Amino acid sequence: MLVNLSKFKIILASSSPRRKELLSGLGLNYEIKVLPGVDESYPSSLKEADIPLYISRQKASAYKPEPDELIITADTIVWIDGEVLGKPHDEADAHRMLQRLSGNTHQVYTGVTLTTQKWQHSFSSRTDVTFAILCKEEIEYYVDKYHPMDKAGSYGVQEWIGYMGVEKISGSFYNVMGLPVQKLYQELKKI
Repeated sequence: MLVNLSKFKIILASSSPRRKELLSGLGLNYEIKVLPGVDESYPSSLKEADIPLYISRQKASAYKPEPDELIITADTIVWIDGEVLGKPHDEADAHRMLQRLSGNTHQVYTGVTLTTQKWQHSFSSRTDVTFAILCKEEIEYYVDKYHPMDKAGSYGVQEWIGYMGVEKISGSFYNVMGLPVQKLYQELKKI
């Protein structure tokens, strides 16, 4: 499938093991290339999906694709009640974030940018996630055992907390993991 991409060397510009796993699931041949020090800041005026879209474009602008390269950049945020929950700064921050998500519905937004030497296309995906009420011991167990320091909102839906804590998902499960692969596949078909 996706024979239209055979003219491209596909580059996943992400160190996320989850994005690597998800992109591999599409059966594509690709390489990982991550540039250090890419700016992931964004204007405070941005909200919801505009934030990861902006950051995915920022990441893309750090790369100078060769004529045959197709670069995929992405960013994921958790959004709850008008606030972004990014990656936690420390374990206390992870506890605070998970307590905030407990018993509530939040949104997960991922922005994806596809870039070649001649063009660029960006899109986003939204998933609503509802958590059950988590007790203090459950949050402590998860933070201690799973170390969610590299995850937006301090959780990985594919881990223990997702199994026992997520009551409902509306939208792409894989978007919550960090890459909306079904939507990505549809966008790649158009190239």
